[in-house]
Amino acid sequence: MKLLTFQIQTPLGAMQRIGAVWQLESWPEPWILDLNGAYAWLLAEREHRPQPRRWADFLFPPDMRAFLELGEPALQAAEETLSALDSLNPSHPADLLGLDDQRLIYAESEVLLKTPVPNPRMMRDFLSFETHTANGFRLRNEPIPEAWYRYPVYYKGNPNTLLGHKETLHWPSYTRRLDYELELACIIGKEGRNIPVEEAGDYIVGYTIMNDFSARDIQKHEMMCRLGPAKGKDFGTVVGPWLVTKDEVGNPRDLHMTAKINGELWSDGNSGTSHWTFEQMIAHVSMEETLYPGDILASGTVGFGCGLELDRWLKPGDEVELEIQNLGILRNKVVQL
Repeated sequence: MKLLTFQIQTPLGAMQRIGAVWQLESWPEPWILDLNGAYAWLLAEREHRPQPRRWADFLFPPDMRAFLELGEPALQAAEETLSALDSLNPSHPADLLGLDDQRLIYAESEVLLKTPVPNPRMMRDFLSFETHTANGFRLRNEPIPEAWYRYPVYYKGNPNTLLGHKETLHWPSYTRRLDYELELACIIGKEGRNIPVEEAGDYIVGYTIMNDFSARDIQKHEMMCRLGPAKGKDFGTVVGPWLVTKDEVGNPRDLHMTAKINGELWSDGNSGTSHWTFEQMIAHVSMEETLYPGDILASGTVGFGCGLELDRWLKPGDEVELEIQNLGILRNKVVQL
């Protein structure tokens, strides 16, 4: 499944919902399904269950983190909802209306896609690709520290500044060296602590794309003080466009990754070139520390997956497009106010 958080406009203002990408072979493009409304309609129409909206509100709250906290029953209900709707085989999405003629289906152009988990408890970004790590230290005329090969190191990002697909990234006023970073991220699906490496994969619900925008000039000064990054990162990180459950991702160690700026290919890599795996990252983080559903763990930048390594820099007005095989395309425009 491709699970997502989206926003619609109603007479009462903006409303946030969780949904899934839905497409039949007869449709020329995918649509966004409101999981809450679709589940309520199916309970009423096919199972004749009383209080269908109450059940739907419980299993499909408007908050992705709350949905993931419900665990396997909620995920199974989402799969069953999609499967049941597939069997109806409507000729056009507009043919399907929910209870009280509620809209169940939206074109992507009708909604605002938010980051899949807008309010994770924690976001951690690792430094797992040796090529990217070596390139960074080479620019400082330093070798990779021996400790990098012993620990999957990471920093804790600001979960309050997450952006979604097609949302605008506002150029920070304090930087002249704005950079993109092409990264794969996993999302935690269940709570765990002191997790063994061999069990860590069971805690991943799915994967997504992350663009860890960086203000390289201020980041350089922060890191010289052996602390941070802070202002070099905290102005905006993009995650999306959706969460792809791991059963649809294929091998997360063999995903083609690219970055295009204004349609021009700048970066081309593969997820399998990382030194550290997500299972190793999860085991390391969870040592005497609890991971929660919705937590985001990012791989760090794939080799040559940022402008710093290429000595090429973003400009106001640029459109940044990150694509990872089986996960989709994450597109954002950089605007200077």
